[in-house]
Amino acid sequence: MLDYHARPGVARYLLEGPLDRAGVIAKIERHKTQVGLDTDARAVAVAVEYEGSVVGDVGIWLLDETNERAEIGWVFSPEVAGKGLATEAVAAFIDAVFAHFPLHRLEAQMDGRNDASARLCERLGMTREAYLREDFWSKGEWTDTIKYGLLASDRTK
Repeated sequence: MLDYHARPGVARYLLEGPLDRAGVIAKIERHKTQVGLDTDARAVAVAVEYEGSVVGDVGIWLLDETNERAEIGWVFSPEVAGKGLATEAVAAFIDAVFAHFPLHRLEAQMDGRNDASARLCERLGMTREAYLREDFWSKGEWTDTIKYGLLASDRTK
């Protein structure tokens, strides 16, 4: 995880800057408690492994007290870009979460410049629902936000 979380290009569109070793260890410690939407953590996090190395991490967390709305986020190493690995891993994770938890809606939001994540949402069958202009102050600048949604009912169409 340190390999990709430490890269400025990877952290460019994340809420946090590049992580050092201590930051990655803290992230892993948080992720270790995120084992179910029905736990105190109200979140699930997984590491994505490819050819014996961790190349990404994906998380889903509940957004409100209904326990039926959640947000998903991911980070992947640029080393696996273009191999379809992010699509395969995130799709499988979404399938597992919908199979095990009574979600009504899954959301993803990202920096408006994050074309790779927007394309991933579209490959996952998510619907682009909003483009908010300069709505978020991040790393010294106003940034745009794109929001995507996926309903449980979308998966049966």
